[in-house]
Amino acid sequence: MFIGEAPGADEDAQGEPFVGRAGKLLNDIIAACGWQRSDLYICNILRCRPPGNRNPTSEEATNCREYLDGQIRVVDPDYIVCWGTVAAHNLLDETTSIGKMRQKWFKYGRAKVLCTYHPSYLLRNPPAKKPVWEDMKYLLAEMGLKPAK
Repeated sequence: MFIGEAPGADEDAQGEPFVGRAGKLLNDIIAACGWQRSDLYICNILRCRPPGNRNPTSEEATNCREYLDGQIRVVDPDYIVCWGTVAAHNLLDETTSIGKMRQKWFKYGRAKVLCTYHPSYLLRNPPAKKPVWEDMKYLLAEMGLKPAK
């Protein structure tokens, strides 16, 4: 299960998480791992885009939490990847920076949780692609898999 922050304009318009440029980059990451997008359940902390595409408030995240928890219960994932600070902080009730949360396992229910940088951050900071790829290899190794690329 992959969890992001909130829908952006493209996601809001299409009703699907991670589309647009960040979604294409995420698709590339998924393919490099040897998966297809349909192999994963992808969702967001929030159901709708905050005004001005700002970070969601804790109240907004709380209002959507029941829905997110329901998705997690239904999917019952072995692994969750939190893409970005907002997803990691809201799911895990953490305040540690995403950089310090990387390459560590957290627990949510029975799922092992890995946190990494959001694909939109990678678009603005291309050097961060390497640490994300290291995170994906860390996940794959834990799952007993090897990257496709």
